[in-house]
Amino acid sequence: MKSILSKGHPKLLHAWAFYDWANSVYSLVISSAIFPVYYGALTLTKNVKGEVINDRVEFFGFSFNNDALISYTTALAFLVVVIISPILSGIADNLGNKKRFMQFFCYLGGVSCIGLYFFELEYLGVGLLFYFLGLIGFWGSLVFYNSYLPDIAHKDQQDQVSAKGFSLGYIGSVILLLLCLGMILNYEMLGFENESLPTRLSFVLTGIWWIGFSQYSFYYLPQIKNENSKPLKQIILGGYKELRQVYRKIKLASKFKHFLTAFFMYSIAVQTIMLIATYFGVKEIQWSKGDATTGLITSILLIQFVAIAGAFFSARLTKHYANERVLIGINIIWVGVCIYAFFIKTPIQFYVLAFFVGLVMGAIQSLSRSTFSKYIPETETDTTSFFSFYDVTEKIGIVIGMSIYALVAQLTGNVRYAILVLLLCFVFGIYKLFQILKLSKR
Repeated sequence: MKSILSKGHPKLLHAWAFYDWANSVYSLVISSAIFPVYYGALTLTKNVKGEVINDRVEFFGFSFNNDALISYTTALAFLVVVIISPILSGIADNLGNKKRFMQFFCYLGGVSCIGLYFFELEYLGVGLLFYFLGLIGFWGSLVFYNSYLPDIAHKDQQDQVSAKGFSLGYIGSVILLLLCLGMILNYEMLGFENESLPTRLSFVLTGIWWIGFSQYSFYYLPQIKNENSKPLKQIILGGYKELRQVYRKIKLASKFKHFLTAFFMYSIAVQTIMLIATYFGVKEIQWSKGDATTGLITSILLIQFVAIAGAFFSARLTKHYANERVLIGINIIWVGVCIYAFFIKTPIQFYVLAFFVGLVMGAIQSLSRSTFSKYIPETETDTTSFFSFYDVTEKIGIVIGMSIYALVAQLTGNVRYAILVLLLCFVFGIYKLFQILKLSKR
């Protein structure tokens, strides 16, 4: 029988961080790399110069811009996560079974990845359903995964273990991506007729990897028991009540309130950029014929490798500077990224963009998570509610960001204009972070 590991135990910290290794293959293979390229190949028609000549998709009798269709689907999935996660977190807190909920969403996401094998234009509805459920599974599991951080790590460990989790995720996801890329690029050698089947098999491998490696984390993560649980009928809406209570507590702490506002604003931009980056690259960059798949996945790999360094470098900076000051610097770099992205057209320019996105992507995710954790009072035992609030804030930002992107794509056909809105989100986030520094000087 396994022994229960104490808070701060190295093996427990590693087991928690290892879930990033398991689930990050979804965010890389499905959200960022192979699926967006596959979706673009199915829904876009380009001329020999790499220019788009048709980007319309027929779905349930309506004609959609292909970017708008996938963006609306994404926004709807995140809206569902926003609605259900407070209910689930309330139940999990009261029944003390957050690990069971984390497992459910993990398996939902993994099975949905396997289901993407059937994503083809003639089965577009089925394919989008699996894509929709995969998003819910991935982000639903993160609600409970993130809430474990203050339960398994002491405050002085949280920056490093958070960075370790992101870094393990980048490494693991890159390994699987390289395996999938090798299978796709060498399809003839492996006996496939074209790239379609090995691409769809990549989705199957993603689901198997996610479910399989998560078992290590589930073995060691503890069940956080609640001795004062309430009857189920009293806690169905308990999650929303808890969020309201968390909000009231945050409002009383000025620095916490400013940080959450800053996080909300720059998350609109960061998460949207991460979700649409490859779709943007497929459509807006003028790739030579046959180079799009290799070029885009190379860009994603570059982002992953640079992001590892970015996550750890930001954690090291926090030993010398306040977390908020480091986040200001990261957001300023993001502003520059947006300005540059508005004008790029060539593959080389896209590679440069990928380098800087990677530099700040891992840093802002890791540092935001650990900074929020530090704002939670030591006396709080209900950490899931705080992280549920954190995740709901992030998801609402994604719904807004993806809806903006979809509307711009549908109404103008030029998604570059959406970048200008995202830039303003970073600027406002910087302003709120500076307000925290002003309060610190008082």
